Formats: sequence, C-alpha cells, structure tokens
Amino acid sequence: MALTRFTLRQFEAFSSVAEMRSFAAASEQMGLSSSAVSQLVAELESTIGFRVFDRNTRRVELSSAGRDFLGSVKSVLRHVHMAESAASDVRNRASGVVRIGAPLVLAGAILPAAIKAFCETRPKVVIRVRDTPVDDLLDRVASGDLDLAVGPDRSGIEHVETIPVFDSPWVLWCSPAHPLAQRKSLKWADLRNAHIVAAGRDHERSVAQMRLNAPEGSRVLPVDVVDNVSTALGIAAQGLAATLAPAYISVMAMPLGLVMRRVKDPEAIRQVCIYRSTVRAAPPAAEAFAEFLKEWLQQWQVDQVRRTRAPRATAR
Repeated sequence: MALTRFTLRQFEAFSSVAEMRSFAAASEQMGLSSSAVSQLVAELESTIGFRVFDRNTRRVELSSAGRDFLGSVKSVLRHVHMAESAASDVRNRASGVVRIGAPLVLAGAILPAAIKAFCETRPKVVIRVRDTPVDDLLDRVASGDLDLAVGPDRSGIEHVETIPVFDSPWVLWCSPAHPLAQRKSLKWADLRNAHIVAAGRDHERSVAQMRLNAPEGSRVLPVDVVDNVSTALGIAAQGLAATLAPAYISVMAMPLGLVMRRVKDPEAIRQVCIYRSTVRAAPPAAEAFAEFLKEWLQQWQVDQVRRTRAPRATAR
C-alpha cells in the first residue's frame, strides 16, 4: 500500500464523521456536500481494505476496525495542524532560532536587553548569542556559522552585507583620580606620556591607526596589550593605566567608576554595524530580529549618550 494514496482530506472526513456520528453533520462542518464526504470515506475504505463505519438508517457507528484506526488518523491530523501552525509562525517571523555573534561588551552587556525586548512580542523565537572575537565576526557570517553578527566596523569579506547602526567615538577611559580625568576633553598630545593599555588585537590595531592619524610628536604607544576589554577596564579602574576604547562600552566602564574623556584633533570614530550574508537566505526570524535590533541599538545609543553627559559635565 503506497502511503501517497492516503489524503489528508480523507482523514479529515473520517475523523469528522466519527466525531459527529453523521455524514450530514460532518459535511456541514467541512463545508462539503454529504455525497462528497461519503465519497472521501469510501475512497479511504477502498485504500485501507476495511470498513471504518457500520451504517444503518438512523445513525453511523464506528466499526471495530474503525475504532482501532481512528487513533492513528487523529494523531496524523494533530501533527499536520502543528506543522501548519509552525509554518505560519515561521512565515510571520514569530518563531525560529537565530544565531548571532558579538564581541564581549555587546554580547554580555547590551544584546541580552535587546533580546529580552524582542522576545516579549515574539516568545517563540529563540536567539542564541555566540561570543565572537571582532576578527572572526565576518568570517563566521560568510561561512553560515552565524545568521547575524553585530560589532565594530570591519571590511574585506565577500558576500557579507554591512548595515551601519551608530557611530561611537574612541575615548579615553580612566579612573577619576587619574591626572587626565581633570580635563574635559583631550588632544592626542596629552596622551603622549600616559600609560595606555590596549585590549586585544583589534584594539591594538585601532590604537596604532590612531597613532598614524595623530599629529607628529603626539603619537601614543600602549605600554601593555591584554586579551579582553574587561581586563583593560579593570586595570584602568585601579589607576594603573588608562585605556582607549569606543564610547559605547560605557555600559561596562561606568559601573567600575571610570570616567570618559573625548580625544580630539583628530577625533577617531568607530561605527557599530550589523552583518548578514548576501548569498544565504536568512531565517525569517533572523530578518525580523535584524530590523528590530537596528532600531533598538540606535535608541540605546541615544540613551547612553544622555547618561554619560552628566559625568562629563563635571570635568573641569
């Protein structure tokens, strides 16, 4: 017996007649004529090789074989309805799994709040955050290991779309007792003799690039390079050194008591972006989260700027 000879419509007709104990009532429930429902049941009986109903002039009763078979039919219909519901959720971007990569600060201190806000309206969507070094973000999107990534501006990887989200200036983070904390803003020349700790290869390269852009005689050399920005911030919090990092890490720096000072002439800007593949179709839920995340991060950035203005205004 070929499985393809069964039809869901036949199963629906059988289940409906069994429930209603009437072909007429079942036909009304299904929106078909009584003869159409009777034909569907007859086709099913012909396919399976036994009668599912004992008919008489007054009512329809399940046969012994029909009772044994009905449980399996209902199970099939239940799973079909579940599949229809799941397809609707996916189509409407209301369910699915989204894999997003981000470096430490974004992954640990910023993204969880965005995920919580998103899932309040789409509770069936599961978002998995993958801690990803800045250097690996685009490669993992290009390979399909990640549906999305969010992090500092990067380039040079084919088939990865860059969606700019917000700009964040590179700033100096230091303890309130640090001599440079007494200045409202700084020039690169002011950092020439400061102890600067850089965080990771990405930060080290960024500091190096800023050295090249800085005026002659005011180039900055880090005295140490650590793996994680959290380590650099911890060192700065103890007054052992200062660190250069984008302003958006205030979410992690300010709870440590660090103060932020702008470095100008010239000012270096870091852009935070969302990345996704241009050759792989993203899950509908990932597309929805990317749209939500862009707006959410932009508003988050506005709120963070407001929060950091008060401590900056107190500087002399």
